[in-house]
Amino acid sequence: MGKRRNGLTDKQKAFARELATEKFTISEAYRRAYSAENMSGAVVRNEASKLAGRSEITVMVEQLIAERRSRDRVVGVSDRDRVLTKLRQLLDDGAPMVEVAAARLLGQSCGLFSTDISITSTTRDPDVIEAELLAKLEALTGLVTEPEPEPEPVTEPEPTPAPADPGLH
Repeated sequence: MGKRRNGLTDKQKAFARELATEKFTISEAYRRAYSAENMSGAVVRNEASKLAGRSEITVMVEQLIAERRSRDRVVGVSDRDRVLTKLRQLLDDGAPMVEVAAARLLGQSCGLFSTDISITSTTRDPDVIEAELLAKLEALTGLVTEPEPEPEPVTEPEPTPAPADPGLH
């Protein structure tokens, strides 16, 4: 049960795999990977937090999540293709509506007929946008364009006090 090539023990790898499922909190993942039945909740949270903060664990979790998401995309595309092929076949063959409905439900389950649209908006600093646009223009035209300088604020000169008359004393 010693350390392996990537520096993680079997239990640490199990902890990372549990975290990568994205189904458990770090405390739950720790309890599933380690014998924590005699540990208080505070101790489990502390140990789980320390373990989750290790770079080797973080790297492994990120790799496992990326691999799973990649597999999910492939399976999703494959399911969509199969459902569309089956629906076309059922419609061409004049199949009973129960078969068409079953294929339609399968299509809905893999998101084939989803009409949800997600729009993400971020607020950006206008100066950053201007700098990006100028850089793109420069790259396209080869000309260096300088942003227009902001106008200097106009201020009224303060009146200077009149010199004191020496003869008044």
